[in-house]
Amino acid sequence: MSAASHDPAQPDAAPSATLAECFLQLVAVVDQLRSPEGCPWDRKQTPQSMMPYLLEETYEVLESIEAQDAKGLKEELGDLLLHILFQGRMAQDAGHFTLEESLQSITHKLIRRHPHVFGDREARDDKAINQTWETIKQQEKGRTSRLEGIPRTLPALTRARRMQEKAASVGFDWATIDPVWAKVDEELGELRQACHRAQPEAIAEEFGDLVFSLVNLGRFLKLDPEEALRKTMAKFEYRFQGIEQELARRGRRIEDASLEEMDAIWNQFRQ
Repeated sequence: MSAASHDPAQPDAAPSATLAECFLQLVAVVDQLRSPEGCPWDRKQTPQSMMPYLLEETYEVLESIEAQDAKGLKEELGDLLLHILFQGRMAQDAGHFTLEESLQSITHKLIRRHPHVFGDREARDDKAINQTWETIKQQEKGRTSRLEGIPRTLPALTRARRMQEKAASVGFDWATIDPVWAKVDEELGELRQACHRAQPEAIAEEFGDLVFSLVNLGRFLKLDPEEALRKTMAKFEYRFQGIEQELARRGRRIEDASLEEMDAIWNQFRQ
């Protein structure tokens, strides 16, 4: 990764600057930060040490998208791109690959996996397109299972949904939502039974089964489980902070309030 002809010390690119010019200027900045004359902190970082920051920036991008904050998204996408370039530079420094090779890899991958765009294959519908993508991907990776390749570091709800989607892509799925509802009821009943028996391991297992079934129900309802849960948490946060603020207005500490008093304020914020 190199941009020797671009001086990162120059002012920000003019509004008329091309995408390539802006990209190369950022590459030059990263190159200089990692150079012997660059920033001591940036020079000593490793791919592993930067992982928490990469994850944080990714979630900040998602937060901006969810909030429909275009201004924030512009900034957060830039921050995320910085981390991508930074990881690329560290990989190059270690002799693993160059950013150019990474960019060529994704370009060729997109062309290979879209034969209905770059080839002569017909695209019947979204399902056929997804099946083609998965088939080509499996052939490229030499995988023996459709479930291979789902990152284990994904949030559990997201990983559960991806597993269900992969299984459904080959027909392992219910045809209608009715048996999905029945499965949720079944798992809830089994959780109740495990609780009555007071068996901790069985309770944990049945709870997991219930959550997995709820994720599947969300899939049938076209809901993202992570997004749905985030909205619920935001609602809880708003109402609980409302309790704190109202008690503070009354000159009360939340630790001294009764459950009945907190419930009454909670219900006010539900309206």
